[in-house]
Amino acid sequence: MTNLPVDRFAELRAPAHWQAVDFISDLHLHPGEPQTLGAWRRYLERPPSERADALFILGDLFEVWVGDDALENPDSFAALCAQQLHQHSIDTPVFFMCGNRDFLVGPSALTACGMQGLDDPTVLEFAGRRWLLSHGDALCLDDTDYLAFRTLVRSAEWQHSFLAQTLAQREAVARDLRERSEARKKSLAHDPALWADVDSEEARRWLRAAGAGTLIHGHTHRPATHDLGNGLQRVVLSDWDAAADPARLDILRLDHSGFSHLRP
Repeated sequence: MTNLPVDRFAELRAPAHWQAVDFISDLHLHPGEPQTLGAWRRYLERPPSERADALFILGDLFEVWVGDDALENPDSFAALCAQQLHQHSIDTPVFFMCGNRDFLVGPSALTACGMQGLDDPTVLEFAGRRWLLSHGDALCLDDTDYLAFRTLVRSAEWQHSFLAQTLAQREAVARDLRERSEARKKSLAHDPALWADVDSEEARRWLRAAGAGTLIHGHTHRPATHDLGNGLQRVVLSDWDAAADPARLDILRLDHSGFSHLRP
C-alpha cells in the first residue's frame, strides 16, 4: 500500500445562513436507466421550501463523461441533464467533485450545469465543525490496478490525447470501459470481500491532516458509518439504483443536529 501525498486541503466555508446541506454520489446517470433518472429529476424539482441550502455531488454523477463537447448537441442526454441541473442551481447552490467516471467534467460543463467545482479532497466548514469531503477512490489503497489507471488518466498528457479524438471515438472507448466494468462487477458480486474499500489508516491520516472529525465519501457503494477511533469517523454515501430491490436512492442531509436520510 502507498500513501498518496495529501499535505494541503482546499477549504469551503459555508455562509452563516446555511441550515442544512445535502450530499449525494454515484448516481451513474445513464439513458439506459430511466428509473434512476426519473428519481433524480424528482429530487431536482422539489420546491425550494423542501431543499437544503446547498447540494454537494461527490463524484460519479454520470456513468461516463467523455468531454464537455458532449453538450454541443442540445438534444443529447448530457445537455438535458445539464439543463435540469442549471435550473435547480438558480435557487440552490450546487457543488461538484469529480469521480472515477466523470473526471473529465471541465469548466464548460460546470457552467452549463450551474455547478461550482470542488477539489478532491475539500474541507467544508459548516455548523461549527470541519467535514472532509472526497469521492473516496484515492483512499482505496488495496486497489492497486485502479490506482495505476487513475494516475494515468488524470495526467495532462493522457487527457490531451484522449480529448483530441472525435466524440464518436471517445464514446466508443467509454462503451468498452463500461462493458468491462459491468463484467468485473458481476464477477465480484458473489464475494463482497473482494470489493475494494477505503483504507482506514489512510482515512485517519487525511482527517488528522485536515483537522476534521468526519470524512464523507462515496465510490465504494457500501453505505455505512464507520467509527475510526479517537472521535474520528467516515460516512459512506449510497449509490443510486432505482431498479434494485429494494431501490437505492439515498440522500444524506446534514444540519446542525446531525445526519438524516431522505429519498427523492
